[in-house]
Order: sequence, then structure tokens, then C-alpha cells
Amino acid sequence: MLHPEKHFTASEIVRDVIIGMSDGLTVPFALTAGLSGVLHSNSFIITAGIAEIVAGSIAMGLGGFLSAKTELEHYQTELDREYAEVERIPDQEKEEVKEVFATYGLSESLQTEIAEQLSLNKKLWVEFMMRFELGMEKPNPKRAKQSALNIGISYVLGGFIPLLAYFFTDTPEEGLMISAVITIIALFIFGYIKTKLTGQKPLEGALKTVLIGALAAGAAFGIAKLIT
Repeated sequence: MLHPEKHFTASEIVRDVIIGMSDGLTVPFALTAGLSGVLHSNSFIITAGIAEIVAGSIAMGLGGFLSAKTELEHYQTELDREYAEVERIPDQEKEEVKEVFATYGLSESLQTEIAEQLSLNKKLWVEFMMRFELGMEKPNPKRAKQSALNIGISYVLGGFIPLLAYFFTDTPEEGLMISAVITIIALFIFGYIKTKLTGQKPLEGALKTVLIGALAAGAAFGIAKLIT
């Protein structure tokens, strides 16, 4: 009977959603909680909340774009350097190939044979060096735009969850109570799914996510009350 292996294989889209949704739920929740402590009109809270969601989604999306772009540029720089090295110092690069296989316990003769065979195909040789010497995988060239969109949309979706209650209540106090219940449930579900995907304890991860969100909102509300 084959042993079932469990590994985290979530796609880049899932990771983007986790990044965007995590901040999208927490930051607007803290903002609306803080404003509820000093404002007496839901319309002002809604306006401020929407403004924060727009600004936050742009900032988070841009951050994801720049991160993916930097990763791609870094990979390309290292790739160009590796191509230059196999041209300029091939013997040294072969030695580095042998060092990789030496760590797996292969004999000296087998290391040499593999290095010589690999050097016959420059493209595969360089790809091998990129992966096993530098530990770098080729990024998706379209990743930057996709990441920005995924993170931005996730932030917007997450951000509107704590804000929705203020559309259907008459006072900030009522809005905050309903918003807190909805957001805590959303944080629990999100934390559970996020932690389960990574193979960790889902209940523990869910409770930690709720605690972080509640602490942020509580701190914002408390500070707002102290200042006014």
C-alpha cells in the first residue's frame, strides 16, 4: 500500500489571495473599529472605509507587482551571469556540478561523467546550475501583473466584509457590533483554510488569525476613545 504524502502545493494564485485577504480583513476592520469610537455617522465611516480599501488594494497590488518584477529581474541577472561563466570558466562550472552530486554520495567517476554529459547541452547545463547551485526556479514572466491583480482584488473583497454592516445599521455602535461578529467569523474561516493549506494545525491557525484581527481592532478603538 502506497504511503500518502501531504505537501503544500498551493498555486501562486492561492498565495496571492492569502496575502491580500489577510490584510484586507484586518486593516479595514481596525480602521472602522477606531472610527466607530469617535464618529457618530455611519456615512463618514463608510466613506473612510472605502477610501482605505481603494488605497490599500492599490498599495498591496503594487507591492505584489514590484516583488514579482524584482524576482524576475534577479533571475534574469543570475541566468546571464551563469551563461557567461559556462563560456568563460567551463572547468570550474563542471567542478560545481560534481560538487552537487558529491553530496548525494556518487562516485568520483560518475560525477565526472555526469558533468561531461551535462556540459554538452549548454541550456540544460545552465538550468541545472540555476536550480541546484543557486536554488532558483524560473519565474512566470506574467507573474507581476497577475500577482498585482490577485492581491488587489483579494484586499477589496476582504476589506468590504467589516464595512458591510455599516450600510445596514443606523449608528456606528450597531455597525461595530455586527461588523465584529461578521469579521471574526470571516477571520476564523480564513485562518482555518489558510493554515490547513500549509499543512499546519487549522484550528490553532484560525484562533491566531482571529486574535490578531481582534487585537488590531481593539487597539484602534481604544486609542480613538483615549484621544477624544
